[in-house]
Amino acid sequence: MKKIFEYLRPSIPKMSLGFIIKFIGTIMDLFIPWILSYLIDYIVPKQNMSQILLYGFFMIICSVIAWAGNVIANRIASAVARNTTQKIRHDLFSAISYLSCRQTDDFTIASLESRLTSDTYNIHQMIGMMQRLGVRAPILLLGGITVTMFLDPILTLVLLAVLPFVGIVVFYISKKGIPLYMQLQKSIDKMVRIVRENASGIRVIKALSKTEYEKRRFSDVNSEVVKKETKASVTMAASNPLMNLFLNAGLTLVVVAGAFRVYHGHTKTGTILAFLTYFTIILNAMLSINRMFVMYSKGSASAKRISEIIDAPEDLTTGAKNHIKSNYHIIFDHVSFAYNSGRKNTISDISFSLKKGETLGIIGPTGCGKSTIVNLLIRFYDPDSGVIRINGDDIRGISPKDLYSKIGIVFQNDILFADTIAENIIFGRDIKRDAVENAVSYAQAEEFIDEIDEGLDYELTIRGSNLSGGQKQRVLISRALASNPEILILDDSSSALDYNTDAELRQALKKHFKNTTTIIVAQRVSSISYADHILMLEHGKAIGYGTHEELMATCAEYKEISDSQMGGTIQ
Repeated sequence: MKKIFEYLRPSIPKMSLGFIIKFIGTIMDLFIPWILSYLIDYIVPKQNMSQILLYGFFMIICSVIAWAGNVIANRIASAVARNTTQKIRHDLFSAISYLSCRQTDDFTIASLESRLTSDTYNIHQMIGMMQRLGVRAPILLLGGITVTMFLDPILTLVLLAVLPFVGIVVFYISKKGIPLYMQLQKSIDKMVRIVRENASGIRVIKALSKTEYEKRRFSDVNSEVVKKETKASVTMAASNPLMNLFLNAGLTLVVVAGAFRVYHGHTKTGTILAFLTYFTIILNAMLSINRMFVMYSKGSASAKRISEIIDAPEDLTTGAKNHIKSNYHIIFDHVSFAYNSGRKNTISDISFSLKKGETLGIIGPTGCGKSTIVNLLIRFYDPDSGVIRINGDDIRGISPKDLYSKIGIVFQNDILFADTIAENIIFGRDIKRDAVENAVSYAQAEEFIDEIDEGLDYELTIRGSNLSGGQKQRVLISRALASNPEILILDDSSSALDYNTDAELRQALKKHFKNTTTIIVAQRVSSISYADHILMLEHGKAIGYGTHEELMATCAEYKEISDSQMGGTIQ
């Protein structure tokens, strides 16, 4: 909650104004029963119509001021809640954007989405509720008790006798509610994850006739959410009937005691009427305070989850470059890494060196660590042991901005956005139109783009679903080539290309990107056979390193793959 208060600090002047207005409006609400009591006990018996109308007019004025004060204060409260939540949501999104991949894996994407949506909504509701009721309810409670004390101290003591029981109920139930809402939000995270999986895998689900299976899976997690939400809601809802029980018991005692006092002439009828009105005000104030505690329980649970992201320490800090003199552009020096610390290494003791302009091909079975090497080179993760260098500098000493400016990359599961082809290639960078056209030509995408009437201005749908697999890959390769990168990484990015297009792409890279160091992750031997170096991986370890000819002679696993794909020949 401390973090939320920091966001509220700039709005303190506006909140203070709202509190003052709300205070004035609430005081007017408290005046109305007192005026009515005085009118009944002292003005009506005089049968002075002008005074009766005067005090009635005073009651109308108080009502109008109370109404206007509450409306204005509530509008201010809504504005503060909206603006504060907007800032929190912006900073949360920014913090999520800068989380390391390891941190993102720990939090999970589904949980991050839930915190950005439902948790910020709970914060919005809490801030608004605390402003709307945080002043009004306590003033009505304390003010009502104070006024009744002046009206009839004896009856007030009867009322005060039940308030400790109400306080205990509110405190105990609120203490139980916060952990329940934390558990509820975790279940919502699971539901969001399943919804994401269904949305992204809808074609596979339909193709494999797994709709009913996915419906059952969603139904299970939905039932879990309902169960936990019901438990939290029932726990918090128990306070209302208990409070009503205690307060209505107190009201009954007040009515009985008041009847005796009126009968014996110790108090007046108007006083009893005003007292019952104040008791209703106090009852509603206590119920409002209970609603605040319910909303506070939700908001505090959400605030804790949001603070975990915003306060997350920077995982990949920039240290010293530890420069060494070297003729190599990229060096992997005995690098090992595991995605989950303490578990089996994903890659172990990987070493290779590339000079500027050389090409490295990485091949191996699925899950052998090919993409992991790419993730480490672009510093999505830091290695558990060993050093990775670019131009002799430890990449842990290169700022992210400088590191990423050197690299053009196509990921194994890359995406296109709902925008034009040109904007998908430019991707917010300072890249001229002629550079885009050149990149399209080198990536062999020019042929199919020229056949489209709009050309580069053709609008893609979400994830580029109106393009074929090979067309998507060529647009993505164009994006990587457009910035003329120092290092080009193609992570299984030509799997959907036919052999001729793949060969033409390789020729274009060789001709136009001579000084670019290229790393190609591939499943096809033909895509990397021309590379200066080829790294053969199996179970996260290097089992072969050299040229195509050298591996054909020394690495049985590589030769087996080559023979099975090409029958011993390279196209």
